[in-house]
Amino acid sequence: MSNKRLLKPTTIVGLNTAISRVFGFIRDILIASFFGTTAFAQAFVVAFRIPNLLRDLVGEGAANAALVPVLTEYNSLKSKEEFWKLSRVLLNISFVVLILLSFAGMILAPIIVRAIAPGFIEEPAKLELTIKLTRMIFPFVLLIGLFAYGMSVLNSLREFTAPSLGPVLLNIAMISGLLWLCPRIGIEGLAFSVLAGGTLQLAFIGWALYKKGFRLKFDFTLTHPGAKKIGRLLVPRLFGSAVHQLSVIVDSIFSSFEWIVGVGAPAALWYSYRLFHLPLAIFGIALATVTLPKMSEEAARNDIAALKNTVNFSLRAVFFILVPAGVGLAVLGGPIIEILFQRGEFTSYSTFITEKALFFYSFGLFVCGGIKILVNAFYSLGDTKTPVKIATGALLLNLLFNFILMWPLKIGGLALATSLAALFNFSALYICLRKKIGDVGTRAIIKSFLSILVSSLAMGIFAHFMLKAFAGLGGGEAARAVGLVGTIGASIALYLVMSIFIGAGEIKNALSWISKKRF
Repeated sequence: MSNKRLLKPTTIVGLNTAISRVFGFIRDILIASFFGTTAFAQAFVVAFRIPNLLRDLVGEGAANAALVPVLTEYNSLKSKEEFWKLSRVLLNISFVVLILLSFAGMILAPIIVRAIAPGFIEEPAKLELTIKLTRMIFPFVLLIGLFAYGMSVLNSLREFTAPSLGPVLLNIAMISGLLWLCPRIGIEGLAFSVLAGGTLQLAFIGWALYKKGFRLKFDFTLTHPGAKKIGRLLVPRLFGSAVHQLSVIVDSIFSSFEWIVGVGAPAALWYSYRLFHLPLAIFGIALATVTLPKMSEEAARNDIAALKNTVNFSLRAVFFILVPAGVGLAVLGGPIIEILFQRGEFTSYSTFITEKALFFYSFGLFVCGGIKILVNAFYSLGDTKTPVKIATGALLLNLLFNFILMWPLKIGGLALATSLAALFNFSALYICLRKKIGDVGTRAIIKSFLSILVSSLAMGIFAHFMLKAFAGLGGGEAARAVGLVGTIGASIALYLVMSIFIGAGEIKNALSWISKKRF
C-alpha cells in the first residue's frame, strides 16, 4: 500500500467518523438543551467518563495497539485457520477480563467517583446522582470492550468500514434516549441509552466479523502463543494508555473544584473537548488507525526506509488538516458553540466557559494528531517503553501546569495545560524516534508546516473579519447560522487556494490521487 493509497481507507474512516460526529453533535445539542452545564450534566459527564477511560485503556487504545500488529503478522504469515483460532482465544480472554472490570466498577462506584470528582463531595445530591449513574453505565465497559476487540480483528484484515460506522449506532441510541426517555425519567434515561447503544454496536461488529469468516466455537481456551506475545506487548501499552488516561482524570479532578475554575466546569470541558475532538477523530485518529497495520508490516520486513516515509507523509498530512482546524476553532469557537448549544438550559454563561476552554484546547490540536502517528511508529518497532516514559513526563507537566494556570485562567488554564503537555509529548517522541531510526525528513516536515501555518493564519484573519461583517448585517439565529456556515466555507476555500499558491505538497498529492482515482 503506497502512501497515496492510504488516502482511500483514511477517507472511508474519516467520512464514517464524520457521520458519527454529525449524530454526536445532534446528541450533544440535545444534552445541552435539556441539561446545559447544570448538576445533572456534570453528574452524567463524570459517570460516562469513567467507563470511557477504561474503554480506551482495555479496548480501543492499548489493546488495539497490541492486537493489530500480532494479528496482522498472523494474517500475513500464518494460515487463516491459525488466525481465527488466535482471534477466538483473544475473545475468551477479553470477555473474562471485561466482565470482571464491569462488576468491579459497579461495586466500587462510590470510591471511584469520590476519587475522580472530589469537588462533588461537598454536594451530597450531586455526588449520589453521579454514583448512581456510574453504576448504571459501567456495564458499557463490557459492551464497548468487546466491540473494540472486533475492531482490532477487522483492522488487522484491512477492514475499516464497519468499525468506523459502529459509533453511529451509539449516538442514534443516545439521541433516542434523549427524545423519548429523558423527558419521562430524567438523566437516567441517557444512562439506559448508553447501554442500548453499546449493545447495538456489539451486534453490528459481530455481524461484520461473521461476514469476514469468524465463527464462534464453544472452546474456552485461554492460552495461545500469539496471545502470550500480545500479553507481552499489552502490559507496557496499558501503562502508556493509563498515563494518558491519568491526565484526563487529573483534568476531571481539577475541574470539580468549581470555586476555583468556575461553576459548570466539568460539563464545559466535556462540550469543548467534543468540538476539539471532531477534526482529530475525523482525520488524525482515522489516519493513525489506517497507518498502524502499514507501519507494522514495514517494521516486520525491517524496511526502515518505508517506515520513515510513512511517518513523514502521515505527519505532513495530519498538519495539513489539523493546523487550520485548530486556527478555525480558536477564531470561530464562540459562534460555533452559540449556534450549536446555546438554548434551553445552556445559557450564555455556559457558552462563555465552553469557548474559553475550546480556545486553549485548539492550540494543541495538531500535536495531538502527530502524537498518534509517532506512538504508532514506536509500537510497530516493538518499542513500548519510550512512549510510556515520555507520556509520564507529559502527565507530570500537565499536573504542574494545572496548578499554575487554573488560578489566573480558570477553566482555560486546564485546557492550556493539556495543550502544553501535548506539545512536550510530541516533541520528545519526535526527537527519540529520530535517534532510533534516523531522520524522517525533518526539513520537509518543517517546510510543509510553515507553509501550512502561513495559510492557516491568513485563513484565521479572513474568518475573523468576515464573521464580523456578517454580524454587522444583523438578523436572528438563522441569519447568524448562515453567516457562520458561509464564513467557514469561504475560509476553507481561501486556505486551499493559498496552499496551492504557496506550494503545499499535501494538497498536490490529494489532487493527484483524486484525478488518477488510484484505488
